[in-house]
Amino acid sequence: MAGEVSRIEGVTRVQRTFGFVDVSGFTAFTDLHGDAAAVEVLEHSRGLIRRYASVYGVRVAKWLGDGAMIVGVHPEPTIEALVDIVDEANRRENAPRLRAGVAVGDVIMFEGDDHIGQAVNLASRLADLAKAGEILAPATINSPLLVNTVLVPHGQHTVPGIKVPLEIARLERRV
Repeated sequence: MAGEVSRIEGVTRVQRTFGFVDVSGFTAFTDLHGDAAAVEVLEHSRGLIRRYASVYGVRVAKWLGDGAMIVGVHPEPTIEALVDIVDEANRRENAPRLRAGVAVGDVIMFEGDDHIGQAVNLASRLADLAKAGEILAPATINSPLLVNTVLVPHGQHTVPGIKVPLEIARLERRV
């Protein structure tokens, strides 16, 4: 059950949904356009992330340079927030596109404000694998509550740090 807490071996585990989003090609963009343009891109993308995190009730857990880690108790609002963030950012002309990865799972709450576990790592690795404009997720993330998002099969992929290849899906806005 989403949001459920379990305590095993003195460790608190919670189920959460993790999304990593970043600016695709940010280093090259900065090199080509300069620091002032890079700051403007960051301000815009962070503004979108803050706005949609608030709209969907998910939390920005960490800012990661040109990206962010967002955390939600339930998959659907976290996924819908990511789709809105990436979709709106990618409609902007002459700006680098965003990419994202998302995963759900039980993780350890570490020191009360950090998350440790495979779901965190998987979401991060999927964001790394995503091309500009893409949001990648395990194909098993599907939910009937995803009213604005569809999963498009993306095939089986080897994900760095994950033992077995995974069926991956691209998340897209339902039209």
